[in-house]
Amino acid sequence: MGSLLQPAPAPEERSNLLPIVIGLCLVIVVVGIAAFLLRTDSRIANPPHPYAVNIKLHDLKMSAAENFIGTTVTYLDGIVTNAADKTVTHAVVHVSFKDSLGQVAQAEEVPLRVLQTGGPYTDAVDLTISPLTARQSQPFRLTFEHVTADWNHEYPELKVTDVVVR
Repeated sequence: MGSLLQPAPAPEERSNLLPIVIGLCLVIVVVGIAAFLLRTDSRIANPPHPYAVNIKLHDLKMSAAENFIGTTVTYLDGIVTNAADKTVTHAVVHVSFKDSLGQVAQAEEVPLRVLQTGGPYTDAVDLTISPLTARQSQPFRLTFEHVTADWNHEYPELKVTDVVVR
């Protein structure tokens, strides 16, 4: 104890740095464990449906149009042919846009939609509404709201990956 003439010893100051460092280390460990557990191996891809080899996409044509809000929408039209004996009620196409070096600049999975004419307008509808029967061909359309500026403006690579048949 101090007297009036002697100042009391200052209480020992403890550093608040140690709990901060421990908390930071815990956060780093938790993030590292989560990243390890949630990682996916990009080399392991789901194989395409066996019936996908029977779906042929040909006579491709690309176009672009500006929508009502001023952005460009890109369309890929063509003919889809079911070359086998089952009815296709759903199909997904993996589309790869490449850059000037031939590397994938953008890849998307889009549902295959066939074109139906109802009145003066053509409408792209899902295959559940207008199934593709055995050995039938129909016009189709793939729609892209955004295509990367790195795209080389050549036709993208198309691969049917998912198919539902009956």
